[in-house]
Amino acid sequence: MNTVIAFVIIFGALVFFHELGHLVFAKRAGILCREFAIGFGPKVFSFKKDETVYTIRLLPIGGFVRMAGEDPETIDVKPGYHVGLIINSANEVTKIILNNKDKFPHARVIEVEEADLEKQLYIAGYEQDEEKLERFSVHEKAVFVIDGQETQIAPYHRQFSSKTLGQRTMAIIAGPAMNFLLALVIFLLLGFLQGSPVNEARLGEIVEKSPADQAGLQQGDIIQTIDGVDVSTWEDVVNIIREHPEEELSFTIDRAGTPIDLLITPGKATSGDETYGVIGVYSPVEKGVISSVKYGFTQTYYWTKEILVGLSKLITGQFSIDMLSGPVGIYSATDEVAQTGIYNLMRWGAILSINLGIINLLPLPALDGGRLMFFLVEAVRGKPIDRQKEGLVHFVGFAFLMLLMLVVTWNDIQRIFDI
Repeated sequence: MNTVIAFVIIFGALVFFHELGHLVFAKRAGILCREFAIGFGPKVFSFKKDETVYTIRLLPIGGFVRMAGEDPETIDVKPGYHVGLIINSANEVTKIILNNKDKFPHARVIEVEEADLEKQLYIAGYEQDEEKLERFSVHEKAVFVIDGQETQIAPYHRQFSSKTLGQRTMAIIAGPAMNFLLALVIFLLLGFLQGSPVNEARLGEIVEKSPADQAGLQQGDIIQTIDGVDVSTWEDVVNIIREHPEEELSFTIDRAGTPIDLLITPGKATSGDETYGVIGVYSPVEKGVISSVKYGFTQTYYWTKEILVGLSKLITGQFSIDMLSGPVGIYSATDEVAQTGIYNLMRWGAILSINLGIINLLPLPALDGGRLMFFLVEAVRGKPIDRQKEGLVHFVGFAFLMLLMLVVTWNDIQRIFDI
């Protein structure tokens, strides 16, 4: 159960902050955001604040911000429609009732002659038994009412496509950017709470009943030589110990200015097919604002580079698709990490956040990077690509990504259950 909670919190946080980036910058640009969703599929929970409905959906495989103008508006008022109008004191239409008009006895019912609810914001028509055409101004936040449900109209200046290229780019790129920022914040917190590693041949915390503890090593000891080899950095210490599992090693240490010789036999640990030596000592750390900030930035950079290297290997064929992991594989890995402590779980969450940010920036249809590629083409040619053609490309890309996710999930299941 603890793993389920950890997975939900981590995955939910990654998606939440990603979509929050989209939402904040879309709203700053004046775009009407109809829905902010975590997950896909049927709604589990929802509430509305201001113009936006916030929802949690059943399938925890992502999220979205539904912005006006990204998809064709599903409600259209055409000539011949009979609609009810609720008009405010400023003589502006605030509600356009499309059915069940008898529930609004104070509404003025007209037969629509013409309407423009995007640019000029008006609706004109004839009331019953009247021959005079009446024109009504429509408030920019007016709503349609269908089966008792209200849907806000989307004037053109509130639609995604009406914004400048720069505003649209910021609204899209803000999602992945928030994932990198989240990772940076987590690494900063780790630096404050746990301390940032120092590359010195000085011992950090000693694990109880470990080979180091049993041999008499103490926190703060400075290792000078291992088997006659001079060491000066923590990396030197780790490399020698890893290469000698279950082999006795002679250590010369400096303890408060006094040299001490000790014999230590590293234990054996495995990771996949690799076997290596361990003695049960944590790296030395230091705590402080400057060191924590430095640690946050260096770790974010390091893992960004490592993930990019892994992606390059996938592209060049050095990395098999069978080695990719989907939600099932991530859940299994989270289960293993959760058992090693909260700090490692935080670090795992930061790495996943960077991974999500990078994946979304790939120039593939249906991803943020794919949309940014269309913006680049628009900037070069001076006009946007036809929205229907772009929509078709994204639809095909989304279908391909869903197929890829199914393949990756099946690989995860095979690995976990040895099918």
